[in-house]
Amino acid sequence: MKVLIADDHALVREGIVAFIKHDDEFEVVAEASDGLEAIEKTGKFHPDIVIMDINMPKLGGLEATVEIKKMWPDIKILVLTQYEDKEYISRFLKAGVSGYLLKKAVGSDLITSLKTISRGELYLYSSIATEVVARYLHGDKNGETEDPYEKLSDREKQVLKLVAEGYTHKEVGDMLHISAKTVIVHQTNISEKLDIHSRAGLIKFAIQKGIIKIDG
Repeated sequence: MKVLIADDHALVREGIVAFIKHDDEFEVVAEASDGLEAIEKTGKFHPDIVIMDINMPKLGGLEATVEIKKMWPDIKILVLTQYEDKEYISRFLKAGVSGYLLKKAVGSDLITSLKTISRGELYLYSSIATEVVARYLHGDKNGETEDPYEKLSDREKQVLKLVAEGYTHKEVGDMLHISAKTVIVHQTNISEKLDIHSRAGLIKFAIQKGIIKIDG
């Protein structure tokens, strides 16, 4: 099965390649360092599985996942990340990923997860599975539906991340292949839906919601 690796750290990608090359069932056909590149190379190489990091420059893993699943719904996506945040898990499962694995896992877990999702099954790292089951048993659904982030369209979520990262309207438009005027319209709609009317406020919201990360 063909695998694409999307992670902004070259060393992480090299480590994943090193594990995968020992298993004849999988072949790494491409690598990407951000969400936009992941979408582009998915269209070019048509992998069976995309291993997706969350926190990447330009479009992040969530935004790229939504776009890939929209254009190529049969492609399976395995999230490989250091983040165990409830909101991340919920958003990615809603987006239709096939697996969620933490980077603290060992190499054998990576191969196991790939084999599991290649069979059409869902793979969740043990602590993630425990969290998902706990939330299900406690009926924790109200908080998800009331998340203001979910008021935004897929395109608005893409624009929010890029604007919050400091890109200009023209830069955002160039990356998303839309005009700067359209970006401004999207930002206006975002501000109205979230009732946040400054770039600083949007940045704060993006940080609070984990849409962008400020790593110290």
